[in-house]
Amino acid sequence: MAGGHRHAGARTGLITMASVALLLTGCGAAESAPDAPRTPEAKPTVPAPERTADGTLLVADFDSDTVTFVDPERGPIDSVKVGTAPYGLVVGEDGRAWVATAEGVAVVDTGARKSLGRIAYRTKTGPVERGEYRGGGMGIALAPDGKRVYVGVNVPDEKGVLEVIDTGASEVTDTVAVGRRPFDVDVSRDGDEVYATGHDSYDVTAVRADTLAPRRLVVAPYGELGLGSWLKPHYAAVREDGKVLLPFEGERLAVLDPANGKVTVERMTAHTHQHGAALAPDGTLLVVGTGPVGDSEEDPSLTIRTPDGKERVVPLDGPHEDVAVSDDSRTAYVTGGFTREGSWDGITVVDLDSGDTRRLPAGVRPLGIAVL
Repeated sequence: MAGGHRHAGARTGLITMASVALLLTGCGAAESAPDAPRTPEAKPTVPAPERTADGTLLVADFDSDTVTFVDPERGPIDSVKVGTAPYGLVVGEDGRAWVATAEGVAVVDTGARKSLGRIAYRTKTGPVERGEYRGGGMGIALAPDGKRVYVGVNVPDEKGVLEVIDTGASEVTDTVAVGRRPFDVDVSRDGDEVYATGHDSYDVTAVRADTLAPRRLVVAPYGELGLGSWLKPHYAAVREDGKVLLPFEGERLAVLDPANGKVTVERMTAHTHQHGAALAPDGTLLVVGTGPVGDSEEDPSLTIRTPDGKERVVPLDGPHEDVAVSDDSRTAYVTGGFTREGSWDGITVVDLDSGDTRRLPAGVRPLGIAVL
């Protein structure tokens, strides 16, 4: 921040004028003059907090009621209360973060690092709780024009709901029934469709942004095996050509064409239970492997898959959940929160060129993540 220093020339001019006044009036006149009113003692200046720097990380603290701001080199620098068990988050061009919690969607000014309030859900989700199966918001996405936020709301033991928020009015305007436990929500590049990934219903619900008409698209490369199976969709990423990518078990990448509902399957190599997925600006797909759960065999990892389908698998120390990538496509940030057992309070930073990793403390069981 620029300081308010006075120039030396101005200070000299003030001293000179004061000296002239003393010569004209004399000491006696000064002694007989009435006391001048006292200037109130200046209060010490409290510097305003610095604005959040570009490249700072923001994570949702699933085992707390906060989001944490993280310097990618030094670790946590600040936190803001948002509501119980925050899960996913998304940040707009205006610097506002929208955070899906068990209580509603919280709004945070990321520049000033302060809360702007919370928007209650229309959907009844039961008692406010923590944990993997808690009711409330899960996946969340922002329309490309920033005018709408879409949040997938989990209703325990029932179908999920997609709630639509008008970002200007900060209120829920519509609701749409979607699949069970909407782990992730994504928006097409043109903003015309919204995709809610139903973890427990083996589907993606495609919702038209203009009419809010839903279509159920089955995504089950192993078949629809019921609630007890691990072989379910979790997170998705929307490719530039409009296809929706959903990784399964480090073995199969389901490529969904939402125009016709057809799914093609491409081979993957990590063979680990997969959760978070993100596309880098250069088209590289990043997929988080959580470890040997269910039918998977290998330890936690990050798959780095180039647009031509070539893969590198980077081992990770312990389970992780979600991933974000730097604007230059050179660094991935993988959250250690994990929805199941074995989570840790930090982020693994991955150099995507070398595969080198380092662990960074960050938040309380961090799940969702964004790069500011």
